[in-house]
Amino acid sequence: MNGHPNADTGGELPLYKEVKRQLTQSLAESEWQPGVALPSETRLGVRYGVSIGTVRKAIDELVAERILVRHQGRGTFVVSHNAGRTLFHFFHIVPVEGEKVQPETELLSFQRAKADADSAARLNIAPGAPVFRIRNLLRLAGARVVLDEITLPAVRFPGLSEKVFRERDSTIYQLYQERYGINVVRSAERLSAALADRPSAKLLGIAAGAPLLRIKRTALTYQNAPVELRVSLVNTAEHEYFSDLGKN
Repeated sequence: MNGHPNADTGGELPLYKEVKRQLTQSLAESEWQPGVALPSETRLGVRYGVSIGTVRKAIDELVAERILVRHQGRGTFVVSHNAGRTLFHFFHIVPVEGEKVQPETELLSFQRAKADADSAARLNIAPGAPVFRIRNLLRLAGARVVLDEITLPAVRFPGLSEKVFRERDSTIYQLYQERYGINVVRSAERLSAALADRPSAKLLGIAAGAPLLRIKRTALTYQNAPVELRVSLVNTAEHEYFSDLGKN
């Protein structure tokens, strides 16, 4: 296998990086579906014309990035979304005192719209392209805590409707995965302070002008392709943002 040119250095990628790139390309092309085992390291070594050690190093990085997962004695699998994974890897709101709990989600609205300039840039689509805009209210242990506004590029989610979204069997990310073959592998978030406007305050059951935490998240699939924008307004009177980076 020849190394792949490195645009940053003008040289070539280390061999294991090239194997990683090709594995990621195969994942993006759905050669291996979420929950499915990859071929053995021996078979991958033959496929790419490299040593088992080189394959293992490439897989190590994908495991560290939570794109793949190793199961002792069973092999290496493509990460699959379920309620537990979504809760512990992508949901960071916890009680000031107490354990993290699975949120209860109430769909407030589901609309078709056109992408504004900011959404278009962040989703890598043209301004004015069709999008879905979805608003959810999240309750934790019965308390109204999070107001979400989700923007999805319609081109990636053909046939999505309010009925499909409302009647999904599990989490939103699992819907993306099972119905559309979109596996969210990481998210990029920006946090800032905000004040509750009257509509948001009413939905969250707080006073207008109360302090909120605003979280702007871009969810990404393989090769850092953006698939979802989410703006969350969080009532932090009894809850806070918690992220334990690097924890398995």
